[in-house]
Amino acid sequence: MDTGTSTIASGSSRMTLGVNSFLWHASLDTLSFLPLQSADPFGGVIISDWYVAPTAPDERLKVTVYIMDRALRADGLKVVVFRQVRNGSGWTDAQASPDTAHKLEDAILTRARELRLATLGSR
Repeated sequence: MDTGTSTIASGSSRMTLGVNSFLWHASLDTLSFLPLQSADPFGGVIISDWYVAPTAPDERLKVTVYIMDRALRADGLKVVVFRQVRNGSGWTDAQASPDTAHKLEDAILTRARELRLATLGSR
């Protein structure tokens, strides 16, 4: 099983990511168009800030990615999408399409596989 382990070095100390590094880097790549609010590589949680697309100024999205395994597996990834719409007095919570989260998960998994194959090819 390839865990895609990454080590982070700072001075004399070294730490290993607590999650699969291919999923971690693929998530950051896939969500690079979103402003990030928080990214915890040891806990495996990425939280975006609210994003308003230029084509839909009355709607905004926020995404949270959970990487729950050290293995590169589809069930080790969960994406949650929050959506709000603008009304006269501010923003109101609205239902996000479940398809949006699935499409993001598929894009992250595809990118993670690409990263893994690129690593195997360079060995």
